[in-house]
Amino acid sequence: MSEATLRRWSDGGLVSVFTTPGGHRRFSRSSLRSLLPPAPAGRPHLARLGVSAERMARLYRPSHARREAVAHRSRAPWIVALPPGELDGFRERGRLLVALMLEHLDAADDEVAAQRLVEAARVAAEQGRVVARLGATLSDAVEAFLGFRSPFVEHLARLSSERGLDTRRATELLMAAESAMDRLLLATMTGHSLEAGPTPRAKRPRRVTAP
Repeated sequence: MSEATLRRWSDGGLVSVFTTPGGHRRFSRSSLRSLLPPAPAGRPHLARLGVSAERMARLYRPSHARREAVAHRSRAPWIVALPPGELDGFRERGRLLVALMLEHLDAADDEVAAQRLVEAARVAAEQGRVVARLGATLSDAVEAFLGFRSPFVEHLARLSSERGLDTRRATELLMAAESAMDRLLLATMTGHSLEAGPTPRAKRPRRVTAP
């Protein structure tokens, strides 16, 4: 801005100013900065919050005893009973989902963010198809996905609180994560349904007309 603008603003009381004994005007740096528009408050960069694919993956590494306890309470004990090869496949797809979700949430470009979410949806759909091939129900597939979803979102919420994010930025981050997870849940259910095929309709009882 020009000196004439600053003089006009100071004369109108819009900016603080003091005059030296020699008659020169002086403006404080903080007063001038206060005139600038605030920087846009976008979602926080996850790496600055301490979020990484490696750290997220640790949330999904329970001990054998814990897996047994979860299976005992769960309606889907088939997860623990999976053979090593199938279990490794589930874990690998889970790690890939974590990485793609973080890339989606951290992408600065909308097109890149959308592409990562599409890739994640494909992985989730494959997970649903595998569950169906193993003979598990759609409810089992949903329950398994919720077991993936909850630690992810809860971890982001906890870090947002620990890092002192303001309510607006924390809410925006969690809403974006929840929205993406909703997309992945639908993909999981669709994959299972396509693999399992249509549910047979129940036969209606024949009507008997009294003579």
